[in-house]
Amino acid sequence: MADFIIPVKYMPYAVGALLYTPANNSDIADSVINGRFGCPYSLSLCLEDSISDMAVQYAEDVAVNSVKKICMSYRKKQFYMPNIFIRVRRPEQIERLFVSLGESVEILTGFILPKFFIDNADGYIESIINVNEISKKPVYMMPIIESHELFDLRNRYNLLYNIKEKIDTVRQYVLNVRVGGNDFCKYLGVRRHADQTIYDISSVNHLLGDIISCFSGDYIVSGPVWEYFSGDTELWKSGMEREIRLDRLNGFVGKTVIHPNQISVANKSFKIAESDYRDAKSILSMSDNTELLVEKSDAGERMNEYKTHVLWAEKTIILADIYGVEKNV
Repeated sequence: MADFIIPVKYMPYAVGALLYTPANNSDIADSVINGRFGCPYSLSLCLEDSISDMAVQYAEDVAVNSVKKICMSYRKKQFYMPNIFIRVRRPEQIERLFVSLGESVEILTGFILPKFFIDNADGYIESIINVNEISKKPVYMMPIIESHELFDLRNRYNLLYNIKEKIDTVRQYVLNVRVGGNDFCKYLGVRRHADQTIYDISSVNHLLGDIISCFSGDYIVSGPVWEYFSGDTELWKSGMEREIRLDRLNGFVGKTVIHPNQISVANKSFKIAESDYRDAKSILSMSDNTELLVEKSDAGERMNEYKTHVLWAEKTIILADIYGVEKNV
């Protein structure tokens, strides 16, 4: 898996398990270099909610040094290199950090833009355009939709499409659209337990569905964070697996994780069932030159129709190529 070369069109799907760590974590570079997290995964160095206001400058310095250390080590010996992102808290940090990284910016995949909303979108977008004008390779952005203003049902649809119109202006740089499930829960003062999923919180569930409806036609939208990583192993793992199944059913691809223990659980959950893989291959083998564009599934239990299922089949094959196929499921 570590040796799999990701085609450009696969990149939005390959963010996968995105591990958040505070940007002032001085041990993170050694963990990446020594392969402590397995693979595949992506890495986010967070300068936002996990860092106090008084520690931002120090955290920026640590983040820059971490990326430089990973880059220098990779030049000496190859190891699994995750997608690396920096989660900023303000637009002006983007250009400053990009310049501070120097040559090591070559291993930076992009920036995560929290609380992306109408009032800050232009600033974020301008900064992303500016760094791409001087970068030798694309610098991607992943905006996070998490503003509590979206709970206003009178304006939700207009707000979502206004946000999308902003994002559409730099579509070529948007790797994922992400959702801030915990921020939505914070606004309501609710929190799910390990045997519950975010889809059990009806108001958040409805909002997530509206976000998917708005964005998923043009972008890969990643699933919200799962908080549990220890304790009753079977409980937290089964809860995470259940939520990822619901993520996928609802159209989300990928998952924000906050502990290395969660990476292997997410990757196992991203695998494609063998029956789905076989059906996807069968659907894609049809074409408009074929007289009949419908047939029973390989197992003879459901219908496969090219015009109905081709997008599902394409996504299924991409995910299978990246994460593998789960046999006998």
